[in-house]
Amino acid sequence: MKISVDTNVLVRAAVRDDINQADIAAKILTDAELIAVALPCLCEFVWVLLRVYGFQPLDAAAAIRALTASANVEVNRPAVEAGLLMLEAGGDFADGVIAYEGNWLGGNTFVSFDKKSVALLTAQGHPARLL
Repeated sequence: MKISVDTNVLVRAAVRDDINQADIAAKILTDAELIAVALPCLCEFVWVLLRVYGFQPLDAAAAIRALTASANVEVNRPAVEAGLLMLEAGGDFADGVIAYEGNWLGGNTFVSFDKKSVALLTAQGHPARLL
């Protein structure tokens, strides 16, 4: 089966806080021919791991790297890498994804009120402007 996975399935598989659901999640992920993971799903996944379960940013990044290393997982890899660069630099995964996708859509400068995101993107060589 080719599946598009919801955030809660990834969370159950990663955190295993509900053993019954964790086992179901692990089975569907293991048995799937293809697992399509949308960018909003990964943004939610990181947010839940950090805010709800108290993961450290590098641990959340490791969870995404483990997931995307699976041969049957399809993601927008350049966007995910942009998000991981931000997360591993101490910023928000979603901001990295947003900046990448915005650039892909034709926006050449990321604008934000978030000083940290603008500083991190600028340090990575991306045009960014603090409003």
